[in-house]
Amino acid sequence: MALDEITTSLSVMEGQVEEDSDARELEALGHKQEMSRNYSTLSLAAMGFVTGNAWSALGGSILVAIYNGGPTGVLYEMIAVSAAYGLITLSLAELASSVPSSGGVYHWSTVLAGPKYGRITGFFAGWFNFLAWVFATSSTCAILGNALVEMYLVGHPDVEWKAWMVFVAFQVLNWIGCLIVSCGNKFLPALNVMGSFVVCAGVLISIVTLAVMPKTHATSEFVWSTFINETGWSSSGLVYIMGLLNGAYAIGTVDCTTHLAEEVRNPGVAVPKAMFFQLGLGFATAFAYMIALSYAISDLNTILSIQSNFPITAIYQQATGSTAGAIGLTFVIFLAYFTALPDTIIASGRMFWALARDNATPFSSYFAHVSKRWGSPIRANILCSVVTTAIGCIYVGNTTAFNAFVGSFVVLTTISYGIAIGAHMSTGRKSVLPGPFHLGRFGWIINILSLAYIVGSNVMFCFPFVQPVTQANMNYVSVIVVGFFTFIILWWVFRAKRDYEGPKYIPHIIQGRAVDSPTTSGPTNDGEKKLATLALEPPVHNYAV
Repeated sequence: MALDEITTSLSVMEGQVEEDSDARELEALGHKQEMSRNYSTLSLAAMGFVTGNAWSALGGSILVAIYNGGPTGVLYEMIAVSAAYGLITLSLAELASSVPSSGGVYHWSTVLAGPKYGRITGFFAGWFNFLAWVFATSSTCAILGNALVEMYLVGHPDVEWKAWMVFVAFQVLNWIGCLIVSCGNKFLPALNVMGSFVVCAGVLISIVTLAVMPKTHATSEFVWSTFINETGWSSSGLVYIMGLLNGAYAIGTVDCTTHLAEEVRNPGVAVPKAMFFQLGLGFATAFAYMIALSYAISDLNTILSIQSNFPITAIYQQATGSTAGAIGLTFVIFLAYFTALPDTIIASGRMFWALARDNATPFSSYFAHVSKRWGSPIRANILCSVVTTAIGCIYVGNTTAFNAFVGSFVVLTTISYGIAIGAHMSTGRKSVLPGPFHLGRFGWIINILSLAYIVGSNVMFCFPFVQPVTQANMNYVSVIVVGFFTFIILWWVFRAKRDYEGPKYIPHIIQGRAVDSPTTSGPTNDGEKKLATLALEPPVHNYAV
């Protein structure tokens, strides 16, 4: 047998062994392999980078922070919030490595809280995370819809802005994203790799254009030392903390790759790598872009006086001095951010599907279905887009509503993260076997700091954005969170408490990890005991040449 044939045979067998190991690990988590493992570590990392799309998310949502500190505030807030999310990413990556499941924080919270409180803990974490990703899709559609409308209005100054314009764009984009995710599942890994190049090219084009085209640039004092406070709040410290929301929205998607843990090979290693890649490259591109954007602003007062729903276009027009330049750069940010839209639907759809297969949702057997033709949970995807459509009926180009979408995404995601991290700490960080990535002795301090940031920032993100507070400008994040919390409680009390079982976890031998007694969120049955016994005797693969 030729050497190249031997090498090929070994590669095929090693791949099969890895797939068997991944499937056995998923079986030990209480689920069978239903999704194809189409993703490599590279394509998963690309998916995380594209979903985060930090630089375009920062520019598209700059409305949230431009009054809370100006360019100086945005830059320093970006540094601070990235450090905080670095700690959160470390905490979650450890859990993703130990329990690689599409349920993500939902599955982790169930396992980590122990048999007594696992069911209800995971139930709430999962629902909060699902709702957060629905708001991610909603805010993404809002940014993209505003970008389209602004490009048209800049080129047609005689046309008056109407709310229905953004509404129509919002809904069309939502369903285009749903169609891509539902019918193009097998192409998504390649599309994400291509999308990562679009995102990188977009930020490079934007930075170079913003550096070269302005006739005059802002001073370094303005960029790095001039804190702008147009909120009506007297405390600059309070305004600074509230301004963290912009940066948190830009890089706060650190769990997106965890929802594809059942679609990538060797997820215990691949998912943490993708999470770190996403955060690191996301911060680097967003920070560089924000520096270039800040120096391109020659008259901030003019920008603030426009009171646009999408001020980035006004900044581009001021920087380039032309309508064509503004439209061109806005199109770049639109194209880059559009690549994130399908991935937000993937995250919300996979999360709802994970909840449905554990009987945690209404009509769970219906929504737990995976299309054999398309290899995707199409029903769950459609449900997510239906909910996004309903949210879009509330948002009709309203600034307060957009701020609420952004704030709701950040608060709901971090609540779900905090539940998982808190559950891990509550059981002494000993509920699960360490995965390939483990924090070791640094785990406690990293978890404590992560939880402290989550609690403190969520309180501040519920404060009113401006003073004096009116019905039109108040912060509705707390109303949204409490409203959904009430719904989740009612669903738990009247239905889920009786029917919901929760995901499972059975420690086992995979990649050298030891086997312990079965651990589940509910009663242990004979089938689970048998599975644990089988895990003690993994199949032996003979490499015969």
